Amino acid sequence: MRYLTAGESHGPQLTAIIEGLPALMPLTAETINKELKRRQGGHGRGRRMQIEKDTVEIVSGVRHGKTLGSPVALVVKNDDWKHWTNIMGIEEIDDADEVKRQISRPRPGHADLNGGIKYGHRDLRNVLERSSARETTVRVAVGAVAKQLLAELGIKIVSHVTEIGGIKVNPESYLGKSADEIREIVENDAVYCADPTATKKMTDLIDETKKNGDSIGGTVEVIVEGMPPGIGSYVHYDRKLDAKIAGAIMSINAFKGVEFGIGFEMARRPGSEVHDEILWDENNGYSRKTNNLGGFEGGMTTGMPIIVRGVMKPIPTLYKPLQSIDIETKEPFQASIERSDSCAVPAASIVAEHVVAWEIANALMEQFDADQLPRLKENLQNYLQYSKEF
Repeated sequence: MRYLTAGESHGPQLTAIIEGLPALMPLTAETINKELKRRQGGHGRGRRMQIEKDTVEIVSGVRHGKTLGSPVALVVKNDDWKHWTNIMGIEEIDDADEVKRQISRPRPGHADLNGGIKYGHRDLRNVLERSSARETTVRVAVGAVAKQLLAELGIKIVSHVTEIGGIKVNPESYLGKSADEIREIVENDAVYCADPTATKKMTDLIDETKKNGDSIGGTVEVIVEGMPPGIGSYVHYDRKLDAKIAGAIMSINAFKGVEFGIGFEMARRPGSEVHDEILWDENNGYSRKTNNLGGFEGGMTTGMPIIVRGVMKPIPTLYKPLQSIDIETKEPFQASIERSDSCAVPAASIVAEHVVAWEIANALMEQFDADQLPRLKENLQNYLQYSKEF
C-alpha cells in the first residue's frame, strides 16, 4: 500500500489518496471521524482546534460501505480557509501586495529557514503552511483506514502518553492491562494518560507552562497486540519492519527520538537482562518470557506485543519568542507567533498510533495475498496455525 497527502495549513482542504487497499473491506466516514476527533483533543491544545471541526469525506474507492480495491481518496475541508482566501489563494496577485504580505522572519525550531533555503522561497509562508502539523490531520485519516483493516484481522492498537515535561507515568499502573483496557482509560483522560495519578500533575504543568508563555514536550507509547511472528524481514535493510515504524514515528512533526521495548535502557544492562527467552506450549505455540525488545528481533515481529515510544520536543512557537534573523535585512528580531498550543503531546500520541497502524497494515499486505479481505483473512489464519506448529 502507499498514500500521498496534499494541502496547506490554511488552504481550502487536506487530501489523501490511498492505493492498494484490499477490496470488500468495510469503511465509513464515521469510523475515520472518530479518530480525527481524538487528534483534536487533549489538554493544552490551542485556538485552532476550536475553529476546525475535522470531518472526512470519502470521494472515491468505496461503494455502499465497502472498498472496491481501487484508490480511496479522502478530503478534510479547512473551515478557516474562508479567512485566508486572499493570503492563500491560487490566483496571481499584485507584486506590491505580495511583497507587503511576505514573511521574512524564520522561527527557531520550525522548517521556515531551511525550507526557504531549499526551495528558494523569500516568503517563508510558502514553507510554514505545508510544514505545519495540520498535515497530520489527514495522516490520522489514512491511519484510521489502516486501523479498520487491522481490526478486521483481529489486531489491536492503542497509544498513550507516558511523560510530559518530566512528569512520568508509573508503568505498574497499567502493567498487564490489554490494549482495550488501556484504551478505555486513555479515552476518558485529559492528557490521554494510562496512569490517572499522573494526569493532575501533567495538566497543572501544562497550565503553568502556558501562563509563562512557554511550551513543553513529552513521550508517547504505542502498543500493538495480535501480530503474528515473522512479519518484516531480516534479508533486506529497507524491509525491516521496526525500521519502518521508527521512520514513521520520526516523520511526525516535532518528534526527535524513538525506541522499542526497554529502548535506551539496553545500553545500561548486560545481555542476560535484555534478550527475551523463548518458550513454547501446545495451545499458544512460541512466546517470550519477557518483552524487552518490544516485539522485534532481526527486523521481524516475534508475536509478542509491539511496544514503541517516541519523544516529542516542545512546540517551538512561544508566547515569549526566541531570537532569530530577518532574511531580508539580516537584522535580529523576536520570532513571531503562528500558533498557540502549549503542549500537543496528547494529540501527538494519536498521530503516532495512526502512523504505526499504517506500517503494520502495509507489512501484512506485503506478506500475504491481499487483493480481497476474505482471502487476506484466510491466508493470515493459515499462517498463524503454521507458525504455532513450526
